[in-house]
Amino acid sequence: MKFIADAMLGRLAKWLRLLGFDTLYFPHIEDSLVMRIAREQDRIILTRDTRLVKVKGINTYLLLEDNDPFNQLRNVITTFDMLPQLTEKGKITLPAEGRCSVCNEPLTDVAREKARPHVPEYTYNTCSSFKHCAICGKFYWKGSHHENLRKKLSELLSLT
Repeated sequence: MKFIADAMLGRLAKWLRLLGFDTLYFPHIEDSLVMRIAREQDRIILTRDTRLVKVKGINTYLLLEDNDPFNQLRNVITTFDMLPQLTEKGKITLPAEGRCSVCNEPLTDVAREKARPHVPEYTYNTCSSFKHCAICGKFYWKGSHHENLRKKLSELLSLT
């Protein structure tokens, strides 16, 4: 499942990427380009723009009315029945592969030594595996944010 989020949904796009979903987002994009990319790449449009969904030719979209990105995320997950992809044995499990929250690129495993100059010393000493975005250079690891996100999703989706 692939998405394109309109200019009003940057925080939602970030969370979807962290959950491993291919989600394009451009902070300054015209509606016509959103529609063209969605059509050409077979993406679902996520929008808060009521005018956009009235345009002829828009078939696959979700109009989000809530301002809160976590409520928007819950709406996307439930509307498109994504819960089975996020749960294992009734508990939320975050994907091991993931995508870059900044540029949407799939993350790749990187040798611990390669990450050393790019992560805090404490992180390097306490984490055994790291991921890297080849496009923007950002490094990722399983820190407390990982568990916090899992708990927040569990609460949001009423799995606790």
